[in-house]
Amino acid sequence: MSTPRETLDRAIGARDATIGVIGLGYVGLPLALSAVRAGFRVIGFDVNPERVARINAGEPVIAHLDTDSVRAALATGRFRASRDMDGLGEPDALLICVPTPLTRQREPDLSFVRRTAADIARCLRPGQLVVLESTTWPGTTREVLAPILAAAGRTLGQDLFLAFSPEREDPGNAAHTLAGTPKVVGADDPASRDLAALLYGAIVARTVPVSSAAAAEAVKLTENIFRAVNIALVNELKVVYDAMGIDVWEVIEAAATKPFGYMPFQPGPGLGGHCIPIDPFYLTWKAREYDVATRFIELAGEVNRQMPHYVIARLAEALDRRGGRGLSGAGILMIGMAYKRNVDDMRESPALKLTELLEARGARVSFHDPLVPEIPPTREFPGLAGRRSVPLSAETLAACAAVLIVTDHDGIAWADIVAHAPLVVDTRNACARAGLAGPTIVKA
Repeated sequence: MSTPRETLDRAIGARDATIGVIGLGYVGLPLALSAVRAGFRVIGFDVNPERVARINAGEPVIAHLDTDSVRAALATGRFRASRDMDGLGEPDALLICVPTPLTRQREPDLSFVRRTAADIARCLRPGQLVVLESTTWPGTTREVLAPILAAAGRTLGQDLFLAFSPEREDPGNAAHTLAGTPKVVGADDPASRDLAALLYGAIVARTVPVSSAAAAEAVKLTENIFRAVNIALVNELKVVYDAMGIDVWEVIEAAATKPFGYMPFQPGPGLGGHCIPIDPFYLTWKAREYDVATRFIELAGEVNRQMPHYVIARLAEALDRRGGRGLSGAGILMIGMAYKRNVDDMRESPALKLTELLEARGARVSFHDPLVPEIPPTREFPGLAGRRSVPLSAETLAACAAVLIVTDHDGIAWADIVAHAPLVVDTRNACARAGLAGPTIVKA
């Protein structure tokens, strides 16, 4: 008689396994589609009934994701979305892709992970593989997930297999696809690690096994802390070089010609997205348990959190120098509400903080974003929900006191903005990249 491990090993190898992906957002939905393309049957679970209905109907749900790929997956008959968490016992492998935000006190919020683990435990059957992909602090899989699942009467490494494999999704990045990006896999027993590596090895080009779930959790934090620290560095350099009358983007472009020992990072109006503004604080929080200081990481966080304030100061200064009356009563047209170029993702977008700061100074703020027709509800800025993007017309541009470029989506008519707006404050160097210059453009 086969052991649960042997049965699951054969099912994965033969593509007979059913994969369950929990959370069909920016991470989970692309993962589900990649698993379908690899030949697996996939059930995508999500608590949002509207999202589930739109996916099953083959309708757009994520701006940068090709809707045809969703329709192609549905057409195979091997993919469907479901909001029925009682069905979690059906898949052979369950991949958890739920949010791991911070609380208002900047502490880890694992409520989504705990709730998902409880749902799984209620339906758990012998021989299932559970993999957490959500970014979290080292030790979460072992200290939080494992006890909840083991309480269902299963034994880790024998009839329950548990691993961690950090997501490496970069929304809108066509050059580095999920299938082409190596996948780190860690677990606290060899059977779980081998099964997870076998599963992901069928979906992506290469797997990178590590010695434990905690090591895999630390890999993800290291990747994003590296980015956060280097973004903080160029943001600080931007402030310094601005004071000296030096264009930081010119400096970065020239420095990037060095073929060794340098990697270019771009400054901006503040951090956005689910990873970079949040992930470093998962490590700083956990480090306190070991009485270890994380001064470097926390300093980078301080620098990055100050960037919206710096942008507002530059905008106010530019208005004053043009004989205006400052921000009070000024109409500010913000270009871009998403946190990065060519996506509709609003999570932690600096545009939200900039709107709050501007309105606190008495400005009247509107925005144009071709990918964000309406601001969705957010935990931090509930009062901004429901505001709608305005058309980008010559009349709208001429009527505002200044345009503030926050997100540099492709396809925006930068030349029209410069031609009609009385002042353009550019936080992304979009105008220069479009070959535009002039006295009404201010970099910030």
